[in-house]
Amino acid sequence: MRPLFVDCPPFLEQLYRESLSGIVPELEIHVGDPVGDDLVRLCARRSHILNDHSRFTAEILERCPELRSIVFLGTGAASFIDLDAAERLGIRVRSYKGYGDRSVAEHAFALMLAAAHRIAEMDRDVRAGLFQPKNSVELLGKTVGVIGTGGIGREMVRLCAGIGMKVLAWNRSGVPRDLPCEAVALDELLRRSDVVSVHLALNEGTRGLLDRDKLALLKPGAIFVNTARGAIVDEAALVDALREGRIAHAALDVFVEEPLPAESPFRALPNTTLTPHAGFMTREASVNLLRMALEILAEELAQDRP
Repeated sequence: MRPLFVDCPPFLEQLYRESLSGIVPELEIHVGDPVGDDLVRLCARRSHILNDHSRFTAEILERCPELRSIVFLGTGAASFIDLDAAERLGIRVRSYKGYGDRSVAEHAFALMLAAAHRIAEMDRDVRAGLFQPKNSVELLGKTVGVIGTGGIGREMVRLCAGIGMKVLAWNRSGVPRDLPCEAVALDELLRRSDVVSVHLALNEGTRGLLDRDKLALLKPGAIFVNTARGAIVDEAALVDALREGRIAHAALDVFVEEPLPAESPFRALPNTTLTPHAGFMTREASVNLLRMALEILAEELAQDRP
């Protein structure tokens, strides 16, 4: 059967038909969010699929006996696909990074500016009929700590240095020497920074890395930005720090549970700016995302053709 994009968002279908269909012209597209039996029905006789966000448990993979490869759009495949089960069943799982480094970094940069200048707070006030300016923070000369210097973190370092901020950086495997920043230990970065921005991949080495003890190192009045993954941070500890005023503001694009539940305390806190995991959502990044996925799918199809 033809390769299948099992859960294509409408905007990606449009991009495919506008400019990218030549890469895998035989691709069948299903727009929607199949789960359980519906997901199995779509995939049971397929050998190659693209997956944007569907959850492939061990049980679902076992019910797709002809499946040879899954190309996951972007990073974070482990959050959606049982990789151990896939390996046991001989299913290749391909993912990739780098498609939206600049877009995500710009989103983090925008969140930092919005938090420093209290944009979201004043927007809410004006809409509610309160026309009262709020004191804010000028970022020139302030210190920003960038945690993680992969593709996104590197872009964030350059953006912040470009507006005259002093940039500290920490990376588990070392900070590249060509970046305009000072490499420091993680604890030192947390203590010295006026703004902390997180740009780490989520894995067993980073899950829960910024725990209650680490967050306690942040200086009073600090701004905390996370566009990486929610599970890198102890969310309960972050909520406590915000409630108690130990840090000034959290600007968050990612959360442990997404979509953000109605009962999440982040929703009720006035000193938060929240976006719905949207850092990668630019047309430029979306084109890169789909193009790279299609190119990998084409490789997989070529590999398995007789």
